[in-house]
Amino acid sequence: MKARIKVTLKNGVLDPQGKAIEGALGSLGFSGVASVRQGKLFEVELEETDPARAKAILEEMSKKLLANTVIENYAVELDEK
Repeated sequence: MKARIKVTLKNGVLDPQGKAIEGALGSLGFSGVASVRQGKLFEVELEETDPARAKAILEEMSKKLLANTVIENYAVELDEK
C-alpha cells in the first residue's frame, strides 16, 4: 500500500527557509508572493494491505521519526489503489 505523509510547521512557528524562498522568488521577478511556508513530503510503500493497520503504522512512524510534533503537524494520506 502506498501512502504520503505531509509534514508542515505549525502556525506561529518561524520558517526561515520559507522566508528565504519568498525573498528569492521576489529576486527572480515573481511579484505578489505574500508568504511561503516550506515542508516535507514522504512517500512510503508498505506491505500492509489493511488500511486501518497501515494508517496506524504510518501515524507511529510520523510521531517517532518523520515529524517533530512539538513544532510540526503531519497528515497521512493512503493511496488504496
